Amino acid sequence: MRFSRVAACFDQLEEISSRNAMLSVLADLFREAAPEEVDKIIYLAQGRLLPAFERLEFGVGEALLRDAMATATQTPLDEVRRRFTAIGDYGSLAAVLLAGRPAGEVTVGEVYDALYAVATASGKGAQGHKKALIAGILARCGPSEAKHVARILLGRLRLGIGDPTVMDGLSYARAGTKGDRQALERAYNLCSDLGLVARTYLARGVTSLAEIGVQVGKPVRPALCERVSSPEALVTRLGRCAVEPKIDGFRCQVHQGDDGTLRAYSRNLEDMSEMFPEIVEALREQARGHSVIVEGEAVGFDPSTLEFHPFQVTVQRRRKYDIADMRGTLPLKLLAFDLLYLDGEDLTPLPYRERRRRLVDLLGRPIDFAALGAAAGPVIQPNDARELEDALAVEAFLATAVERGQEGIVAKRLDAPYQAGARNFNWIKLKRSYRGELKDTLDCVIVGYWYGKGHRAKLGIGTLLTAVYDRERDVFTTVTRLGTGFSEEEWVRLRGMLDEIREAQRPARVESLLVPDVWCLPRYVVEIQADEITRSPMHTTGRGRGQGNSEGRGDGGGATAGAEGILGYALRFPRVVGFLRADREAEDATTVLEVIGLYGKQGQRAVESGSA
Repeated sequence: MRFSRVAACFDQLEEISSRNAMLSVLADLFREAAPEEVDKIIYLAQGRLLPAFERLEFGVGEALLRDAMATATQTPLDEVRRRFTAIGDYGSLAAVLLAGRPAGEVTVGEVYDALYAVATASGKGAQGHKKALIAGILARCGPSEAKHVARILLGRLRLGIGDPTVMDGLSYARAGTKGDRQALERAYNLCSDLGLVARTYLARGVTSLAEIGVQVGKPVRPALCERVSSPEALVTRLGRCAVEPKIDGFRCQVHQGDDGTLRAYSRNLEDMSEMFPEIVEALREQARGHSVIVEGEAVGFDPSTLEFHPFQVTVQRRRKYDIADMRGTLPLKLLAFDLLYLDGEDLTPLPYRERRRRLVDLLGRPIDFAALGAAAGPVIQPNDARELEDALAVEAFLATAVERGQEGIVAKRLDAPYQAGARNFNWIKLKRSYRGELKDTLDCVIVGYWYGKGHRAKLGIGTLLTAVYDRERDVFTTVTRLGTGFSEEEWVRLRGMLDEIREAQRPARVESLLVPDVWCLPRYVVEIQADEITRSPMHTTGRGRGQGNSEGRGDGGGATAGAEGILGYALRFPRVVGFLRADREAEDATTVLEVIGLYGKQGQRAVESGSA
C-alpha cells in the first residue's frame, strides 16, 4: 500500500467529528491493507513505531526537522523559518513547501523503515544521519504524506482516534459489524499490542485471536475496580471475599522471563524498569529460577523509620535522572496482590483464591502492617489480605486501614478470574471518603483552558476545562471547570505542557458545549476532589442518559424526567489534588458511568439521612 493512501485517511480523520464516520474511514483502510502492513499503519496512526510498552523514541527536535525539510524541499533555511513563524505547525509547513507536487510512490513499509532507521540511529554523527534519512523520505513524499511524517516525528499527530475506535474499525473491516470487537479486546488486553492483534486477526480471522495469551515481556492491561458506598453494599455484592488495604502508590507489573529478561511496567504500560531498579532486582532474587508476572503497588518508604510514604512523596521516584540517589533516600517496596503467570502457565483464568495461594507460595508471608517498621523485609512482599463475609468485619478492616493512612480497601470475589482491562464488580474499592457527602476524588482529563484574569493574567492561564471518559463511545465529555489548587509555578508549567498539544479546533473525541480559549488534546489527567455531583445544562457528561446505574439509583437533586435530555452531570466546588497523575492515561480517567453511579449514591445517602 502506498503511504499516500494512509495519509489521505489521516486527512479525513482530522476533519471528522462523527465516530461512525471515523469507523467507516478506518474500516475501508484496513480492508485495503495487507496483514503485514496493518500493524505498521496502526503504530504510525498512534505516532509511534512499536507498541506503547516498547521504548523507542525518534529523538527528533524542531531544529533537526527544519534543517531536513529545507534540504528535502530545496528551500533556504531562513525561508523555512520565516514560513514556520506564519504557519506555526511543521506538518502544515511541509505540505505548503511541497504544494503542487503529486502524491508520492513511497509505500507504507518504506516510510516505516525510514522512520525506524531515524529512531535507531546512534553514535557519532547520528544527528547528521537522522537529517539525511528524514530529508530522503520527505523528498519522496507528496504534500499530505510529508505533513503526517513531520507530525509523527515530532509527536504531534492529531487524529482523534483511540484504541476502542481502532478495534471497532478492524471488526467492521473483516466482519462487517462490531461482532468481533469482544474477541479483539480480549486479545489486546492480554498482550497490549494492538498491531499484533490486528495482524493476527486480518490474516487468520477471529478464531486465531484465541492463540494470543499472556506472555512475559508484554504487559497485561490491568484489571480495574468498581465502587460501592458502604461495607453493607460490598458484602451484598460479593458475599465472602478477600479484603486488602488499598495502597496509594504506582500500579506495577513485574515480568521475569526464562532468559533472564526483567521488566517493570506501569499502569499505563510504560516501561519503568530503569526507574525502579530495586524492584526488578528483587524479582530476580526472590523468584530465581521462575518465569513470572507479578502485579502489585510500588510505594516509597522512609529508610530510617521504615514507614510508608503517601503518593505525593512516592511520585518523586518517577524520573529519568538521579535514580541511584533517589533509590537511597526514597526506596520502593512492591506490595504484590496478584500472580498472573508462572513457569509457562497463564494463571489469569484461575480463581482469585488459587492465584493468591500461589503468590504466597512464591514470595512468602504477607506484609504485617501492624508490626513496627512494616516496610522491613523483602522488597517484594504479598499485600495483606483477609477473607471476610460480615459487614461489621469489613467496616473494622476499613477503619484500621484508614488509621494507618491508607486510602481504603479493595475487596475481591474469591472465585473470579483475572479479567484483564475490565472494570467490574469482581473487584470493588471502598474508600473512607465514600462515607457521608461526596469527598471521593475523580480522575479527569484536561481538554482546554481559559486565559487568566485578574492576578492570573500574567500567567496566561486561569481555568481548566476537564472531562471524563465515555468508554462505550470512546469520547471525552466535560464535567467541570477547574481553577483552584495549583501554585503559580504549577500554572505556568501546566500552560507550557498544554500549549504543546493545543488544537485550533475542538478535538474530535471531545464533546463540549463550553468553548475555552485554548483547546488541547485529551492527554493529561488531574485528580479532582469536589463537594458533590450536580445536574448541569452546561456539561455533556451523561447528557441524555438519565440517572443512576446498577449500583444505586437516587434522586440526588430532584431533576425531573423531562430534563434528562438536556442535563448533564458536573462537579460542585472542584479543586485539584496534587499536580498531574503521571501514572494515568486519558483513557484511565473516571468514566461517565462511574460519575452517574456516584451521583446515585449521593441520592441514596440523602434519602437515608432524611435530608432529601
